[in-house]
Amino acid sequence: MQLSNNTVLITGGSGGIGFAFAERFLRAGSDVLICARREEKLREAKEKLARISDRNVATRVCDVGDETERVALFEWATREFPQVNVLVNNAGIQRRIDVKEAEPWTQTRQEIAINLEAPVHLARLFIAHFLQVESASQPAIINVTSGLAFAPLANVPVYCATKAALRSFTLSLRHQLAGSRIKVIEIIPPAVDTDLQAAGLHTFGAPVDDFADSVFAQLGSADDEEIAYGFAQNASRASREELEQIFQRLNTQTH
Repeated sequence: MQLSNNTVLITGGSGGIGFAFAERFLRAGSDVLICARREEKLREAKEKLARISDRNVATRVCDVGDETERVALFEWATREFPQVNVLVNNAGIQRRIDVKEAEPWTQTRQEIAINLEAPVHLARLFIAHFLQVESASQPAIINVTSGLAFAPLANVPVYCATKAALRSFTLSLRHQLAGSRIKVIEIIPPAVDTDLQAAGLHTFGAPVDDFADSVFAQLGSADDEEIAYGFAQNASRASREELEQIFQRLNTQTH
């Protein structure tokens, strides 16, 4: 895809991977809209992004796990920024769960809603707009999945299941939109050093800037429909036997 002259909406854009992508889209010459659940984090992110470029940066508080708020996000983006032509479905939560222990269903439902319902719903909301938007750049839907979509980490079972489902949806979405103006891209991270579960829990992961730099080096190439990095690249290309071996290695300490 073309990296410049876009208007890009990034969910979960106030930190981690979403913020790193916002930085790079700005530097490439695109306007950026970011949403997140916490107004304070959005305000801090906007101040940092404003120092990078004089391109437009806009923010909106939104819980993408809520259907009503997703619709309001879509209406705001298309009304205030009718040239919006790229959707990055990045927002996600990851919870460590012992399935033998009871918990309120609302916690599981929230994880499913944010990780899977939101990207499916937002993609469907934006498709009609992207098919008619007047933009010099090709519209795109970018879904951030995970290397764990291929070989799950058993102590985060709902997260892995939602990412596997999002990957499946992305493949179908690309097939149905083939021949249209809309490009569908899947970005497949490994563990990245962000605050995905909580601060300090992913320090073993790849540095977020290294990951984002690699992704943006590949975006815009002829084969940028699926971009993976590190462990995720190995998992996405593994055979069934290799995936079983990866699963066993990942889960030796999670029984």
